[in-house]
Amino acid sequence: MDHHTAGDTGPDHRALVAAGITVVLWASAFVSIRASAEHFGPGALALGRLLTASIALGLVLIVKRVPPPPRQAWPGIVGSGVLWFGVYMVALNWGEQGVDAGTAAMIVNIGPIVIALLSGWMLKEGFPPMLLAGMAVSFVGAVVVGVSTSNGGSSSLTGVLLCLLAALTYGAGVVLQKPALAHATPLQVTTYGCFVGTAVTLPFIGQLVDQLPDAPLTATFNMVYLGLFPTALAFTTWSYALSRTTAGKMGATTYAVPAVVVFIAWIALDEVPGWLTLLGGAICLAGVAVSRRRRVEALPGGAPSTK
Repeated sequence: MDHHTAGDTGPDHRALVAAGITVVLWASAFVSIRASAEHFGPGALALGRLLTASIALGLVLIVKRVPPPPRQAWPGIVGSGVLWFGVYMVALNWGEQGVDAGTAAMIVNIGPIVIALLSGWMLKEGFPPMLLAGMAVSFVGAVVVGVSTSNGGSSSLTGVLLCLLAALTYGAGVVLQKPALAHATPLQVTTYGCFVGTAVTLPFIGQLVDQLPDAPLTATFNMVYLGLFPTALAFTTWSYALSRTTAGKMGATTYAVPAVVVFIAWIALDEVPGWLTLLGGAICLAGVAVSRRRRVEALPGGAPSTK
């Protein structure tokens, strides 16, 4: 079932489309989290989102009669479920209460650097020059977006540290998820990872039950939206794309998220971005393009490519 080598033989257009869907939906999540944060605590929002996603994905498993993942996939599923689905979502929700969205996006964009370093070392993907160059360019763009949209000194130290924790758990979660995809399908890895994340956030069930009756319908709708689209759908398209390319390259793709957040806020919230924000977004996208320009190292003598 090791189908991930497909991403190493040239551009995989299905993987690119899947990655694009993920980026747009994850960008929309920042708007939904902001809209829900006033009415739900960080843990309650994470649990509501994960419960919604678990129900949707569980129904898909039942309808498609998908068996449980094989034993070899479980270490990666449990690791990514605890860190990425569980700790990351709570930490990000909590961090955004003390940090504005621009600064949060800038800090969370440390995640792809964590992915590149860990996957280069632990997954033996290596450190391709074009990937590192593209990440450097995109990080500059993320900093520009963060500076242009921050409210100048309003960030709390706790909020910054929580966003940093989110970035680290996101990066570690991706690197743990990649080996699981060699043994299980993207749907299995995503669904069971979501189940694990739901179990991790279950202690917040009392908070969710308390806050749900008082929350306006729009906030509850945003929580359900977060579960169905940025979680159930986008994490599945992410793992599909990750199964067909390297973790480092997929991590670099998410540098496009701040640029897309700016665009969505422009359309949905009528927040017209300033020229500095647009410049930062353009730099982010340019960096992603550079990072994905890497071809398979044409290896004389049949040496193995990175994977």
